[in-house]
Amino acid sequence: MSPPSPPSPLSPSAVVGRLRAGGCVFAEEEARLLIAAARTPDELAAMVERRVAGLPLEHVLGWAEFCGLRIAVDPGVFVPRRRTEFLVRTAAALTRRDSGGSSGPARAVVVDLCCGSGALGAALAAVLKRDGVPVGLHAADIDPAAVRCARRNVAPFGGRVYEGDLYAPLPATLRGRVGVLIANAPYVPTGELGLLPPEARVHEPRTALDGGTDGLAVQRRVIAAARRWLAPGGRLLVETGGHQAARTAAAVARGGLVPEVAGCEELEATVVVGTRPAGAG
Repeated sequence: MSPPSPPSPLSPSAVVGRLRAGGCVFAEEEARLLIAAARTPDELAAMVERRVAGLPLEHVLGWAEFCGLRIAVDPGVFVPRRRTEFLVRTAAALTRRDSGGSSGPARAVVVDLCCGSGALGAALAAVLKRDGVPVGLHAADIDPAAVRCARRNVAPFGGRVYEGDLYAPLPATLRGRVGVLIANAPYVPTGELGLLPPEARVHEPRTALDGGTDGLAVQRRVIAAARRWLAPGGRLLVETGGHQAARTAAAVARGGLVPEVAGCEELEATVVVGTRPAGAG
């Protein structure tokens, strides 16, 4: 008896059909990405099955597109969202304005708290580098898996990543010197975690999602200590929910910073900016 023939490689249409049957809304686009990433037919079949089983596409591919960069995203690490690109754009615009001058652009000291994959810090450094603004990039996260991932993503920009809770692992020499402090801290209320898509709820770390009873517990901790780390005129930028923006802005004001709320309808994104008054002690 002849041995059974090996299974035929999945055709592009078969990949689309399998993904669509598994509930993937953007099956055609996902199929294109998976086919391009797979090195062998067997690897493609395995990737398709992992995706159909519910693993986020970015974890299957090993990367996420963010602000034009390919950001490495390991399994179990928070996947950067497209709406967070608005925070990066806002931070870049403010930094460009602050870094100009007749003597040339000043070095921007950037800290990315709750950095996850390091996507925000890497993207901001990339934008500022293109603009000719030198950057000193630092990032921190409490999750060891995120720290390992972030180190790969910020390395091309000379960034350093520290493991620990918020400001605790940062070098003390940064106090009072940070020009841009960005934080995509978790802001989903604990009671609403069950409403998140399974991709996030099952495959992303709870520490990157759970913002406490009203969603602002981690934000408040970031905001309360920000003034001590910011340089005079330095800015804190925090992503938040549109319905939470007033409370986030109030916390920023209590923290001794001047608050401003910015929004982007296209991305459904809201960012609260807190500025340390120039010359303030």
